Amino acid sequence: MSIERIEIAPGFSISRIIKGGWQLSQGHSEGNKDHAIEDMFSFVDQGITTFDCADIYTGVEELIGKFLKERKRRFGSISDVQVLTKFVPDFDVLSRITKSHVEKVIDRSLKRLGVEQLDMVQFSWWSYSVPKWMETAHWLKELQHAGKINLISGTNFNTQATRAMVESGVPITTLQVQYSLLDNRPEKELIALCKEKNIHLLCYGTVAGCFLSERWLGVAEPMPPYENRSMVKYKLMILEFGGWELFQSLLRTLSQIANSHQVSLTNVATRYIIERNQVGGVIIGARDSKHVDENLKLFDFQLRQKDYEAIENIISQRQGPVGDVFDIERIKDGQHGSIMRYNLNQIIEA
Repeated sequence: MSIERIEIAPGFSISRIIKGGWQLSQGHSEGNKDHAIEDMFSFVDQGITTFDCADIYTGVEELIGKFLKERKRRFGSISDVQVLTKFVPDFDVLSRITKSHVEKVIDRSLKRLGVEQLDMVQFSWWSYSVPKWMETAHWLKELQHAGKINLISGTNFNTQATRAMVESGVPITTLQVQYSLLDNRPEKELIALCKEKNIHLLCYGTVAGCFLSERWLGVAEPMPPYENRSMVKYKLMILEFGGWELFQSLLRTLSQIANSHQVSLTNVATRYIIERNQVGGVIIGARDSKHVDENLKLFDFQLRQKDYEAIENIISQRQGPVGDVFDIERIKDGQHGSIMRYNLNQIIEA
């Protein structure tokens, strides 16, 4: 079955599976970059035409830029590809950020990607206690009017902040948020607002860094030290959800459903999210095109009522996470916030 698409703004559609860029960043992946570019061609050939990246994913905007240049050379156009980047100002810059700084970062993304206009800029802000986030959002709107940005979106903003931006006149198209069977925070208030304002969710962490897979079914609880920050991040989310025992109950239930549909446990966990209200797409972390076939099965089946009931029976026992989207991660000295890296854009001075 072909990959579903969705129009998130008039004349602008994306594939509902979005290729994530974090796994290609320097320090996270030391793979062959030429091979990575050829993989991008394979993703597009199979219907995954939308790529997610960020100014702080070291080397990724440049890599996608090389792909776009080569695609234009081979086919004469890049109009069939959508690149969703992010604007993530450093924590240390927030209090003194200027429009000039914002424009320099946007200009750098334009140069890295080799385009005249950014398809989408997803705005992120580390701390609401630094009040310049609203002013910064309007500077992005000014750059949109100047033709440098097509669509403005948000990343990890909670319901209150999203409403404030939209009602102040910032045209938010999508919100990129963590959303999974372990993390239901978007359902508390944000989805209702998104429905009201016609905003779609782009979801990361949908398989919890591969914890929602057969690999962890029946496995003893891992203990620190962990392999990487991703494992730390999603192990914390399992603890917020209710602990390893409840997590194993969820995996067993998902496995039974997966077997009945002849798909993977991961497919079921992802299908559950992609069917939720206002979800536009899910961001996958497949390093290369060899993993695409498994993701394509996502559109070969639908969950039945009894599947939903079995899943709801488990997740109704959840303990958390508490609060709105990204609220606990925004506590800088908390267990979630302390694993973040806050100053990855520092090569551009305010």
